[in-house]
Amino acid sequence: MDKLIKGITQKNFAVFGRAGMDMFADPIGTKSEHAESFRSDLGGSSANICAGLCKLGSRSALVTSVSDDAVGRFCLNRLEHYGVDTQYVRKVGGEYRTSLAIYESSMDDFQNVIYRNNAADFQVTEADMEAVDYSAFGAAISAGTVFAAEPSRSATFRAFEKARAAGLPVIFDIDYRPYSWPSPKVAADVLTRAGEASDMIVGNDEEFGFMAGGIEKGLEKARALAVEGRVVIYKMGHEGAITFVDGQEIRTGIYPVTAVKPNGAGDSFMAGLLAGIAEGRSWKEAVLRGSACASIVVSQPGCAPAMPTTDQLEAFLAEHAGPTDV
Repeated sequence: MDKLIKGITQKNFAVFGRAGMDMFADPIGTKSEHAESFRSDLGGSSANICAGLCKLGSRSALVTSVSDDAVGRFCLNRLEHYGVDTQYVRKVGGEYRTSLAIYESSMDDFQNVIYRNNAADFQVTEADMEAVDYSAFGAAISAGTVFAAEPSRSATFRAFEKARAAGLPVIFDIDYRPYSWPSPKVAADVLTRAGEASDMIVGNDEEFGFMAGGIEKGLEKARALAVEGRVVIYKMGHEGAITFVDGQEIRTGIYPVTAVKPNGAGDSFMAGLLAGIAEGRSWKEAVLRGSACASIVVSQPGCAPAMPTTDQLEAFLAEHAGPTDV
């Protein structure tokens, strides 16, 4: 536990996972199939976490691959725009392509179409992970998507080993995306292995349930992982979250807002949570700040551009009476 908090308070994170291009229909409320214009910005779960951390006053470096083309360069430019260190982003040629997500700012039959054919981010290699200077960071973060295919899967497990050898705590966002995996069984086995290699695990009830073999078993799975000394945060959507830490079960609510989309919430939650811990706040307060960040993001179009700054987060909290009761 001390290692985890000490690492987070350094406010400097190595983040493994994908960057992508987001295109979202404009204006708000427009369905994608009827849109005449789209806005574009940075997307991808790990890239969003990086941007969110930077906007909240931390430093982050993304370790990934992007296609050596205009879309890959777009992502690099947007990462740099948000202050993310891109020295460990490698360009790959051939038929590999950076992911593209097309979605809308409308909760009415929300649609998010993701193109991940020949995904460039799955081409991260063990050599890429060996090249990272782990001593420069306080903690390592990974989203589960990196484990869905090789060589990224083996490379990221190698990164976990390197991070732990350097004394860095490993923070794992389950981030289960069925369309990326060859089978549910492979996903459950690999994500469980990643969770067991981590110091802190964040996921929702469906993700923990998936790892346990049924949603009704998810809470017990979270408890079991926490018993082994990890911090586990079990998110339950509008019902809030349960944080398992030091033998405690801390229940927290959410900040209700009028949502225009569901995506980006988990990435913003992670950034807000870690920023809160880095500021020396209690686990309960840090989780609530993560929840507030999630509410901010779902109430606005886009993902990375909707991630709040510290001033925006404080203004949001000042305008809301408090989280829901649990």
